Amino acid sequence: MLTLPTYDDVVAAARRIEGHAHRTPVMTSRTADRELGAELFFKCENLQRMGAFKFRGAFNALSCLDEAQRRAGVVSYSSGNHAQAVALAGRLLGIPATIIMPEDAPTSKIAATREYGGRVVLYDRYREDREEIGRRMAAEQGLALIPPYDHPGVIAGQGTAARELLEETGSLDCLFVPLGGGGLLSGSALSVKALAPACRIIGVEPEAGNDGQRSLACGTIVHIETPQTIADGAQTQHLGQYTFGIITRDVERIVTVSDRELKDCMRFFAERMKLLVEPTGCLGFAAARAAGEELRGQRVGVIISGGNVDLERFCSLIAL
Repeated sequence: MLTLPTYDDVVAAARRIEGHAHRTPVMTSRTADRELGAELFFKCENLQRMGAFKFRGAFNALSCLDEAQRRAGVVSYSSGNHAQAVALAGRLLGIPATIIMPEDAPTSKIAATREYGGRVVLYDRYREDREEIGRRMAAEQGLALIPPYDHPGVIAGQGTAARELLEETGSLDCLFVPLGGGGLLSGSALSVKALAPACRIIGVEPEAGNDGQRSLACGTIVHIETPQTIADGAQTQHLGQYTFGIITRDVERIVTVSDRELKDCMRFFAERMKLLVEPTGCLGFAAARAAGEELRGQRVGVIISGGNVDLERFCSLIAL
């Protein structure tokens, strides 16, 4: 039987990453508050090391490896942010890191992964299975496989972002969390249930990739084709066993937003809050805006998951 990580694992992860991960700021916006008639708190993981929350989980997971495995190295697969996180964590901990990345990943994410010291192996995300490639390389080369979300150490590390948010804001009425494979959402749920049990947890996916929403509705993991969406960090095809177990137990619901809504939020963050946020990082705020009257008078948390986006692409996406 699968043993799910707990809030105690999040607390342990917080100790491991202290002094290595940034304690990112929690920002507010009077404009956003007026628009929704609510009090919003934005946890800015776009200002995390390597530009996304992924550093938390990667550093925690790699920190838990024994000496023999550290010498052998790790392998992972990612569309970009987890790739950079594993590469940077590996460099800081002296662990060789190989990352399997889609050949159409943003060039800035591929370049950054290499600059952090990761060895990048490219694949075709529409014709090849990255998980199969990762398992094969791990077996053939004796590497530890560190998947981007379905890993207890990764989940616990990601949960430290919501923990910090709640430590700063106190109890919230609801929390909106971007959802790809579920590492951030499930980790956040562990922290929320321990620190603010009355807070509603809402996962947010792109419309084209609603496998999590469908999985929650039918009670089993739904696998989809690679979704066509600008939210490249949420182009996952299914939840993991660990993330699904926590999400089905602790998450109230999963909603979806359109690419157009993500573009509008990218523009809002840039114009009103002077923040560079990638499309995936806008999922939570897009859903909060869509909720409208439902949130009036409430205290609302929004996790901005990342800010890694090519500047040329960013400009083209927000252009009117």
